[in-house]
Amino acid sequence: MLNESGNFNNLKLAAGSGKGEYQTPVFMDSDVYKWLEAASYDLANVPDPELEHMVDQAIELIAAAQQEDGYLNSYYQVNKPDERWTDLDHDHELYCAGHLLEAAVAHHRATGKPTLLAVARRFADHIDSEFGPGKRQRAPGHPEIELALVELYRETRERRYLDLAAFFVDQRGSGTMRGYRLGPAYQQDHVPVREATEVAGHAVRQLYLTAGVTDIYMETGEQALLDAMTRLWCDMTFTKMHITGGLGARFVGESFGQAYELPSDRCYCETCAAIASMMWNWRLLLATREARYAELLERSLYNGFLSSVSLDGRRYFYVNPLQSRGVDSMQGRGVVERPEWFGCACCPPNVMRQIALVGHYAATTDESGLQIHQYVSAKIEAELEAERQVVLRTETDYPWDGKVKLTIEETSGNEWKLALRVPGWCEGANLRVNGEAIEAAATSGTYATIERAWQAGDIVELDMVMQPRLTEPNPRVDAIRGSLAIERGPLVYCLEEVDQEPGLNLLDVRIAPDASLRATRREDLLGGVVVVEAQGAVVDVDAWRDELYRPAPMEDLPQREVVLRAVPYFAWANRGPGTMRVWIPRW
Repeated sequence: MLNESGNFNNLKLAAGSGKGEYQTPVFMDSDVYKWLEAASYDLANVPDPELEHMVDQAIELIAAAQQEDGYLNSYYQVNKPDERWTDLDHDHELYCAGHLLEAAVAHHRATGKPTLLAVARRFADHIDSEFGPGKRQRAPGHPEIELALVELYRETRERRYLDLAAFFVDQRGSGTMRGYRLGPAYQQDHVPVREATEVAGHAVRQLYLTAGVTDIYMETGEQALLDAMTRLWCDMTFTKMHITGGLGARFVGESFGQAYELPSDRCYCETCAAIASMMWNWRLLLATREARYAELLERSLYNGFLSSVSLDGRRYFYVNPLQSRGVDSMQGRGVVERPEWFGCACCPPNVMRQIALVGHYAATTDESGLQIHQYVSAKIEAELEAERQVVLRTETDYPWDGKVKLTIEETSGNEWKLALRVPGWCEGANLRVNGEAIEAAATSGTYATIERAWQAGDIVELDMVMQPRLTEPNPRVDAIRGSLAIERGPLVYCLEEVDQEPGLNLLDVRIAPDASLRATRREDLLGGVVVVEAQGAVVDVDAWRDELYRPAPMEDLPQREVVLRAVPYFAWANRGPGTMRVWIPRW
């Protein structure tokens, strides 16, 4: 798709070997870099000579396009060679540079080859020569360079890169950015970072910025940065986040709205915003060790992010609404289906690199031992302070089942701590070691910690109660007040038209707060999912047809009981166009 869309040809034009016209938008280079990052992490997971050859070819092209002074941006090199760094608000030069740096660090870590890292360092050195005290004192309209420079610092230990990242952060708050006529808040230029109290503006920009600021905190320890990030996280999660972890309430500006402005049908919930949220929460988890960040990462992963990609992995949603009438009511594009690609294709390669990174979110180590944050079947190898090498294998059918088995395969017999996250949705959990129940606290929303001298062959079993449940929204959210959502484990569920009785209009369904819920595993549906059935009702709203207002209560309307069938939200729109809803009005 990058070949067909012209991304590679743009770089060839910059290198003097391309043919035809330059293809826009201006940030096409970034899609190549995100693909390279994804491919590099995939090579780290599974060696693949064919994929590695493709990566090497792409790197050769990028190196050929780079100019002698280190500058690299195909749009400016082909179209505006004398206008570099003249439109930082809109033209994404530093944004593209950031994705190049991230790809280079990933490639170097995965393969050990210096080729792309050398290109990235030359470009970073050029940027450092252009920006900083006494030089250009501006910040990019689209954050990304900040977190990328910190990663480059971590890989090279060149302090200049960390200082440059901090410089870009410190430039924000001048109020000079134009924000595509939406004002400086759209580009997080309305208030200095350390004084910010609310997430604002374009959701992806905001969250890439907070990820970068959190990175800087982790390297400098400046408490004011962490304090600001904590305020922003609380504002986002308490007042501006959908139940799916989706972020960005407004189509206009792909942006956050006001507090509690969370429409279901006209929300934006861009896929890249869910990815940026996971990036930020991962960093906050590393910085603080607080389970709530792993909790939100999980919610975003299974719902706000995974809903983007089709089950066959070939189509993508850019926008992830929580209610659909079967047609695109905002932009008049006809039926709601995932397209294969986009004119602005930031999401598909971002999805690719996030899938390649999933394994990185599973576990961490610290001075005390090993922590398990996300439950996947995996082999985990780690070096601990008390051990030279620990090898642990996890086996689970999560998120369909709450049982997790962990087997210690290698350890020297020294004492260390194993911490297992107990999700906040879990109503109860049992913990056993070698078949014997242990007293370690397994409280929802915390880590259950076991400290002992582990032996090879030890088996730990975590059994988390996983029952379907009904969730009530914050009553300040007008759009869904008086509604309920179905959840099970980390998954949010939705009603799709195709699963209901013929002719049922999802606008007419109701559910009672005490409705019985029944979960059933269906291997024949959507690649194998757990379906939740709920006792509900259908109201005859047509009885109101000839009345402007209805003085009588809704209970007086004709209604009948029905069985509502809900599927995981991430799997919707895989069986053709149709209506869908997450929030169901109370009966």
